[in-house]
Amino acid sequence: METLGKLIFSIGGVLVLAGLCLWLFADQLSWLGKLPGDIRIERPNFRFYLPLTSMLLASALVSAVLWVLNGLNGS
Repeated sequence: METLGKLIFSIGGVLVLAGLCLWLFADQLSWLGKLPGDIRIERPNFRFYLPLTSMLLASALVSAVLWVLNGLNGS
């Protein structure tokens, strides 16, 4: 049960750090969501937005981080 508490505490710390970074550097990340490949349709009384490229970039980044962490833990 103690390890579960440490895991939850660690996840919370990572989320707080990620939120702080997004809050501090939001103006430098304005390009995120406006990448080529992101679908945006705007018409009167209708907006549709599908960030395909942004989701692929985020997925690749998360996969790379998890791969590195798994390599550090598994060795």
